[in-house]
Amino acid sequence: MSASAAREFIAVTRAIRYQVRVPDQAGSQGQNQVRRALLTGGAGFIGSHVADTLLRDNWELTVVDNFDPFYDHRIKRQNVHAHIENRSYHLIEADIRNCEELKDKLDGNYDVILHLAAKAGVRPSIEAPIGYQQTNVGGTQNLLELAKEWGVNQFIFASSSSVYGVNARVPWRESDSVLMPISPYASTKVSGELMGHVYSHLYGIRFIALRLFTVYGPRQRPDLAIHKFAESMLRGAPITLYGDGTTCRDYTYVADIVSGVRSAIDYRSTAFEIFNLSNERTVTLLELVRALEKVLSIEAKIEWQAEQLGDVPQTCGDISKARDTLGYAPQTDLTAGLTRFAEWLKRTRESA
Repeated sequence: MSASAAREFIAVTRAIRYQVRVPDQAGSQGQNQVRRALLTGGAGFIGSHVADTLLRDNWELTVVDNFDPFYDHRIKRQNVHAHIENRSYHLIEADIRNCEELKDKLDGNYDVILHLAAKAGVRPSIEAPIGYQQTNVGGTQNLLELAKEWGVNQFIFASSSSVYGVNARVPWRESDSVLMPISPYASTKVSGELMGHVYSHLYGIRFIALRLFTVYGPRQRPDLAIHKFAESMLRGAPITLYGDGTTCRDYTYVADIVSGVRSAIDYRSTAFEIFNLSNERTVTLLELVRALEKVLSIEAKIEWQAEQLGDVPQTCGDISKARDTLGYAPQTDLTAGLTRFAEWLKRTRESA
């Protein structure tokens, strides 16, 4: 069989399997048919919120998480606490770097793979780049190989605004042809997107990369700026700001991100797509601190330090493509989002 004939055979075979396993263009199914999802990183900040939504929508959900010690594993245990008793929820402790372990522990019968697991953090990736390569690139390839083997034709990948790097043309658009990442973490996300294109082209897997912009909200990781600042302010400790306070971020509330993920699950039109999920509004670092001061009713004690390697000066995402294609429409402004985050943080501190 020629190479072209082989590719055509694979594509046709995948299409047939897809029609059997996955809902129609509108994403609808019969009332008695349960949809099944595999969610990697489902015990983490964003992943646990995605799990909340899928379980409310009556999905059968399998979560894979290795409870990486990047931060206290008890935080992730608390994230999944409310899910454990749900009969539709299955938690598998496994490492995405180990493909054989995944094969052994997972049954492969999924309508969609939601791949959110990754080693996160720009600055730590500069200190330990090999680990980021192994998890974020090798782990993603393992999941794509399994999707190919299992015949799972819908693959959602959590990418990052970091892929744009020092691109001076703002707002950033998915059609920008030149990506200029400046950290190992960002480069691994570029690699994940490119691998997705390869597997989509060769094996008929629909691959959707979601470039997430500075996500915040309840359950946010303790190493991220908003959480670190708020925790320090509540303790009366100083916060550290790098640079001159003019760096900008497109802060996006977690519930808005989850709505974009949910829409991407039902997307059917093309085989490969990239979407920005942002709030489409930039906020300077100093503006963020002032907003936190207002929400917490605490004046921040600021210690200034030099800019750090790997930090981009600004992030700003154009969401017109996601709005037009997915119906993505962020609803939460910074003040409302910070207020909800602060309420959650205070409850968490009180119960600790």
